[in-house]
Amino acid sequence: MITTAQRLDSVQEYYFSKKLREVNQLIAKGKPIINMGIGSPDLAPHSSVIVAIQNAMFDTKAHEYQSYQGIPELRQGFASFYQNHFGVNLDWNSEILPLMGSKEGIMHIAMAFLNEGDHVLIPNPGYPTYASVTELVQAKPVFYDLNETNNWLPDFDQLEQLDLSKVKLMWVNYPHMPSGANATLELYEQLIGFGKKHNILIVNDNPYSFVLNNHPLSILQVADAKEIAIELNSLSKTYNMAGWRVGMVSGKNEFIDAILKVKSNMDSGMFYGIQKGAIAALKLGNDWFESQNKVYQKRRDLLVELAESLGCTVDKKAVGLFVWAKLSTGISSEEMIDDLLYNKDLFVAPGTIFGSNGEGYIRFSLCVKEDQIKEAIRRCNAEKRLTIDLNIEI
Repeated sequence: MITTAQRLDSVQEYYFSKKLREVNQLIAKGKPIINMGIGSPDLAPHSSVIVAIQNAMFDTKAHEYQSYQGIPELRQGFASFYQNHFGVNLDWNSEILPLMGSKEGIMHIAMAFLNEGDHVLIPNPGYPTYASVTELVQAKPVFYDLNETNNWLPDFDQLEQLDLSKVKLMWVNYPHMPSGANATLELYEQLIGFGKKHNILIVNDNPYSFVLNNHPLSILQVADAKEIAIELNSLSKTYNMAGWRVGMVSGKNEFIDAILKVKSNMDSGMFYGIQKGAIAALKLGNDWFESQNKVYQKRRDLLVELAESLGCTVDKKAVGLFVWAKLSTGISSEEMIDDLLYNKDLFVAPGTIFGSNGEGYIRFSLCVKEDQIKEAIRRCNAEKRLTIDLNIEI
């Protein structure tokens, strides 16, 4: 009998991979499901990006294997992006590595730096993939608490109480997914100091900086951050290129070389046309972000209305691609999302998939058109009116 590797014993199929099969089955049966759970941008990339990939098809080297490091023009584009938007100077030739989406970078980083038995600090709540890749490389997740009382920021006093002797790496993600809490430069300075003190590699996952956020930051803005930190970034949310799979990791040369050792054994380079499209995207100015955020702000306002109609409370100062809604007492996250799915034909993410501290919360995505959100509000208000009418009759 052929058995699977033991490393799979502690890893489950990704929640959305499994849940979307159920949602699609309901849709196939005729249910008018509105998917409000997935952060997959439904808006199109800029027209110049589409033209760039189309024109690239006629370049003589377009269909060959590409460099594992991406073409120089793409790395230069990322360097200019970081200089223009964060004031961070990166050597395009040695401190930037393009990725086929930042999600693959999470695995590459884990494989490059973690040995069996190493400990990894992971935010709770946080992106589930941090824990999954830690388990896959047979390191040990050590969850650190984030909660509303501390604005979903790390509690350094609490961190210092942990046994940090085996901790090799710490995952950080701001603007925070799922809560939408934003970082400050002071927080990044604390994280860099913490990493240096305990010799812990700080990895900042930074894909949401420009969504409804007037103050985008990079952890690499902190002095000497490159000595102890690396940063992931992505074009998925920033430029509506999720399916293109374009991301990058930046940091000092030694860190990038280590990640490249893994990556160069995992793929044969990013498709040339996608690289040319990414270069065009990285040249877009602030007017691009402003136009996107006008759309997202309207959607966010409607989603807040929807959440409040369900008895939830929302932090209206939060940023990013999601609305993190706190449930009223007396109902769990799983119970709430099942009620929405089976009784109102709405798919929303339960907070518990992001960690135990997500209990009591649900997450709405901004990647839903306004008319669909209005329909969701109508469905919820219709049930509320029905309940009122029934009570009056009784």
